[in-house]
Amino acid sequence: MAFVAPAKLHITVPLPAHVSRRRRTFNVSATLSSPPRGNTVAVDWVKETASFFDQDSRPIMLFDGVCNLCNGGVKFVRDNDRQRNIRFEALQSEAGMKLLQRSGRAPDDISSVVVVEKDGSYIKSEAVLKIMEYINLPFPQLAFFLQFVPLFVRDVVYENIADNRYNMFGRSDSCEI
Repeated sequence: MAFVAPAKLHITVPLPAHVSRRRRTFNVSATLSSPPRGNTVAVDWVKETASFFDQDSRPIMLFDGVCNLCNGGVKFVRDNDRQRNIRFEALQSEAGMKLLQRSGRAPDDISSVVVVEKDGSYIKSEAVLKIMEYINLPFPQLAFFLQFVPLFVRDVVYENIADNRYNMFGRSDSCEI
């Protein structure tokens, strides 16, 4: 009996948002949601959250509202964002959960800072670099140079800090911002 090699099989697997080096862009005609289960209906989170960008097109920084490090980060961004280029929303808020779903993440995922723009979103170290681009000097220049550090290296550093943020910086009972 002769061995017959199987035909090549090409499979396209969509990558999760955190794998992509580039920002995740939204296709308004597509539905970004989990597949429907049972009698549930898929929600188009881009359309559902479009009102967040109707009157104000500035990006929204989603942060862990009970994390002391995250609250300090928001205060730092506010102090260094003289043109008020960025808006803020706690991940735990209703709007934050909707914007997480718009970004292709679970509504209860508080593992990362997320920057949501009208046409895309950024997570982990990419979100930090995007925030740095919006605030005052010298941070946009620093972000430019940090983008040359490989993404996996930046994200490993980010994840180590994020995973230990409560132990190192503590947490609040409620959002301080």
